[in-house]
Amino acid sequence: MSAENSDPTGLHRVVGEPGVLPQAAERLDTRRELWPDEVRIRVERLNLDAASYRQLERTHVDGAAIRQAVLDIVAARGKMQNPETGSGGMLIGTVEEVGPASPLGLSVGDRVATLVSLTLTPLVVEDGLAGWDGRGEQVPADGYAVLFGRSVAAVLPPDLPDDLALAVMDVCGAPALTRRVVTDHRVRQPGTSNGPVVAVIGGGGKSGSLSLAAARDAGAARTVGVVPTEEEARRLEKAGLADAVVVADARDPLALRDAVAGAGGPADVTVVCVDVPGCEGGAILATADRGTIVFFSMATSFSAAALGAEGLAADVTMLVGNGYAPGHADYALDLVRAHDGVRELFAGRDR
Repeated sequence: MSAENSDPTGLHRVVGEPGVLPQAAERLDTRRELWPDEVRIRVERLNLDAASYRQLERTHVDGAAIRQAVLDIVAARGKMQNPETGSGGMLIGTVEEVGPASPLGLSVGDRVATLVSLTLTPLVVEDGLAGWDGRGEQVPADGYAVLFGRSVAAVLPPDLPDDLALAVMDVCGAPALTRRVVTDHRVRQPGTSNGPVVAVIGGGGKSGSLSLAAARDAGAARTVGVVPTEEEARRLEKAGLADAVVVADARDPLALRDAVAGAGGPADVTVVCVDVPGCEGGAILATADRGTIVFFSMATSFSAAALGAEGLAADVTMLVGNGYAPGHADYALDLVRAHDGVRELFAGRDR
């Protein structure tokens, strides 16, 4: 196939919807043959994003039903994109073919993690997910996936276990953007010695723990980790990533506001990393005027966030965490290497 018939965004893989990008498409072309700028990966493991997996877990009665639901989605759509949450995840595997015009710098035999969503990655599962019991976000799989010219992938680090590296890379956009926002806040406050107060909603989770580490790394004056249970609070306190740990239901706006205020808030920067809907109002109330909220959860309703801030007369900047920043994977992996607490929290998650 000629390069003229392909596009680095993957438009040529969209079935029956001219001009629609792969992420928004209903179905992708999963043919094995490559266009010149593509790469094919032999899949070893999928990592379903948290919001998608929780929705599947709530909807289906057991692990076998969850497994079948994932197989049905991939077969119908040519990609893993949960129709309820709109989200997918990412994968690890081994490069088995590289198109002659691929700009990704990968070689056959490289073991890689894809740093683009499964919602836009052509995917074929060939083993029926026989090695997965439907329980947990990490899914052993055999099949293949295709990366486009504008895809992003990282070679797996030799010093970390695959499951840990996959889990970290799945959320590596969160700490990178948190570091940037905290650093920018300090730049905007010349003449002050203190950095911002940073609250991370869901601070005991994967993206949350990395965001707390990144906030401290970037010079936050105080970090507050918000978790839903006393058990998670004990684990986060033991990890030593937050100056204060509070228990609050992020879906209860007043409870969240008061918890953050009692821990040294309101926050100058609030990072939302929970995978349940309904946290927008609390995040707004927990944030100081002229502060910034970063939404990293795929369960976020951005209309609720925008209209909620307007209705509360809240002068806050709201950012969508898009999962990509230059150097995000290396930075997240370095945080895991540098902070035993982050690694311990990852080890305790159901992967």
